[in-house]
Amino acid sequence: MEPSTTNALLYLDGINVSFDGFRALNNLSFMVRSGEMRAIIGPNGAGKTTMMDVVTGKTRPDSGDVFFEGSHDLSKLDETEIATLGIGRKFQKPTVFDMHTVEDNVMLALRNDRRPRATVKWGTTADEDRRIDRILDTIRLAALRDRPAGSLAHGQKQWLEIGMLLAQEPKLLLVDEPVAGMTDVETRQTAELLKEINRDKTVIVVEHDMSFVRELGVRVTCLHEGSVIAEGTIDQVSSNERVIEVYLGR
Repeated sequence: MEPSTTNALLYLDGINVSFDGFRALNNLSFMVRSGEMRAIIGPNGAGKTTMMDVVTGKTRPDSGDVFFEGSHDLSKLDETEIATLGIGRKFQKPTVFDMHTVEDNVMLALRNDRRPRATVKWGTTADEDRRIDRILDTIRLAALRDRPAGSLAHGQKQWLEIGMLLAQEPKLLLVDEPVAGMTDVETRQTAELLKEINRDKTVIVVEHDMSFVRELGVRVTCLHEGSVIAEGTIDQVSSNERVIEVYLGR
């Protein structure tokens, strides 16, 4: 099926990537519809990170198609061009500006005019202030806006980085293991946070925590050796014999 004839926001078909003879992605094909949240699971080495690298332009596929919004061939674009299209990525380890406040971290990430003349001034407009307030409310950090980011708990730093990603106004968010190292309470709060974000954004979550994936209640794609081996609800995927064999165990 041609990407332009589908309602997919992200479309991957027959993607192959090899590193020094190792096949990281092996005829990988799946699509994510606009407004969807999708969970990607699988054992270490399944190709999850390489898949995100391909989507964000960090890695060029050896063959196959990867399209965004039907017409943008991501395999022909660099990382900056892809980010400008509206694809944002949050890595597993949060990277924030520790010495700056929570509010300043979000402000520095705002999607704005970056031309020299526009960046001479320091400060924010009323519209930018409203955007910052909205993001801080979404990520549950409004009460901590004046705190240095370095003083936040691990889970709060994860939320702040998600907020910094939202400040760039992406259409598609790729979120890598957002609850790694979190408490049970933080994990539940993160699930609610991502559900709230998914009201306006398309989200792909790569995660190992199956209870968290179940909390999200979304369609699940399981990768193994660079290919999709199962797709469906969490119950359908977790009862799949192949998934049990290579990933979940008995």
